[in-house]
Amino acid sequence: MPYLIRVELPDVPGSLGRVASAIGEAGGDIEAIEIVEKRDGYAVDDVLLEIPPGTMPDSIVSACSVLDGVSVLWINRYAAGGNLFLDLEVVEALTEDPGSARDRVVDLLPITFRVDWAARVRRGDAGLSVVHATDAAPSEFDIGHLTSPTRLPGDDTYVECAAPFGDDLIAMGRRGGPEFLDSELARLEHLLGLAMTISRA
Repeated sequence: MPYLIRVELPDVPGSLGRVASAIGEAGGDIEAIEIVEKRDGYAVDDVLLEIPPGTMPDSIVSACSVLDGVSVLWINRYAAGGNLFLDLEVVEALTEDPGSARDRVVDLLPITFRVDWAARVRRGDAGLSVVHATDAAPSEFDIGHLTSPTRLPGDDTYVECAAPFGDDLIAMGRRGGPEFLDSELARLEHLLGLAMTISRA
């Protein structure tokens, strides 16, 4: 079964190798690794792994946590299953049909940021209305004025963020976490800027 684990580790040679070895010894099979953020001598990595039946995710967490300087920030089943979708692939998909880029980027955000839903909403006299959304997105939103990507309060189920997108807003929700990092918000702003540019081509 696929899982996604987010780990913080020292940003020094050999740290990732130690984590990978610990995951392997605990029964996990690593399929992909993505560096999410670097800060103050530490790196935050997302590791997509397959855990065979009979192996407990707790054993993976324990194996990583005993390593010096390593912290497991979050682990959960990875419903999207499979690959990590790189930003370059998003841009390539958007350029295939620039006219649909504003909706297409919404469709691609769940696999790009490993979130459960994404939506493009527009502010009108009656409040916010959904312009385009993925299947699991809510139908109502309460988002104040934003000038940059921002973490939202969310609820008991989802952690959320939103960002300006031309005259609209883009909102995303991730079930149960992890929280959106500053690097993810910056990456979202960059991708949305590219989508706007492509849509005007």
